[in-house]
Amino acid sequence: MTDLTGRTALVTGASRGIGYAIAAELLSRGASVAVTARKPDVLEEAAASLAADHAGGDTGRVLAIAANASSAESREQSVTQTVERFGSLDILVNNTGINPTYGFLMDADLGAVSKTFDTNVVATLGYVQLAYRAWMGEHGGNVVNIASVAGLRSTGVIAAYGASKAALIRLTEELAWQLGPSIRVNAVAPAVVKTRFATALYAEGEEKTAAAYPLKRLGEPEDVARVVGFLVSDAAAWMTGETVRVDGGVLSTGTLGAV
Repeated sequence: MTDLTGRTALVTGASRGIGYAIAAELLSRGASVAVTARKPDVLEEAAASLAADHAGGDTGRVLAIAANASSAESREQSVTQTVERFGSLDILVNNTGINPTYGFLMDADLGAVSKTFDTNVVATLGYVQLAYRAWMGEHGGNVVNIASVAGLRSTGVIAAYGASKAALIRLTEELAWQLGPSIRVNAVAPAVVKTRFATALYAEGEEKTAAAYPLKRLGEPEDVARVVGFLVSDAAAWMTGETVRVDGGVLSTGTLGAV
């Protein structure tokens, strides 16, 4: 029930980190995967690695599309090229996210806050609209949005980012209601995962940060990817509108001080 052979996935922001791990997981389950990122050279390297290490060397199952999620034109090109290359778009993983502003909201640059919401929320809806029109509206499919535990509980540090992820979680629920029964929409909310994106969150030391987690370690990209692989498979056929925490238990402590 977790086999994805014959299905096509589009994973945004997949040149490294969580996005790359998700693409690798979906490839390992048999899907063909289109991956996007802003930097063409880095993306091409990632696509080659994905094909060699996770698709049995089959370069035909991996498509690299240089794209900026905040650009409507890029989003449309990504969806169009995916359907043209593989003939379908069964899975959409909205992984792209930014966090250009930290700290006290009274000092926040509103331009940066607007950009955060535009990329983390509006672009996600834009991708879903395009996937719906191009394939899923007629054939069905699965959408997974990568949220954050910062969208479930206040951090005080990454406040604007957290607010955008809270909006993304609510968007996930609204889409699940509106697009069912043929399209399932879920979200995954990681805590601190060891990626370049999250480095600032454990700058004082990985062990010190992990000490606040019941499982005493930070997340790995593969921890998130395996959950995404499950959610888009038939094994999760009665799940939609759900936000799955992948957080090493940190929310169970009642605080996100470590985040």
